[in-house]
Amino acid sequence: MSIGEVSLTGRLICADDEQIAIVVEHLPRHTELTRAESGCLEFSVVQTDDPRVWQVDERFTATAAFEAHQRRVSVSEWGRATKHIERDYILRIAD
Repeated sequence: MSIGEVSLTGRLICADDEQIAIVVEHLPRHTELTRAESGCLEFSVVQTDDPRVWQVDERFTATAAFEAHQRRVSVSEWGRATKHIERDYILRIAD
């Protein structure tokens, strides 16, 4: 069953310059692939005034689309490269 629109907002928090470099290297392809996914309405990862912190905003049409995104990311180059970078996210699912 695929219920309401899913939004995720929060921060990707790098511990050091090495993690920043990982994000900078892998983010363009990750963004391209995510925006091409079926059900992706919005995807934005933007470096904040603090160069170690990235603002993340995602919206998907339904939980099925978001779950498919999560599955893809878990085995992707982005997922492997950034798995040790801290995430602070809030997930909302509309009724």
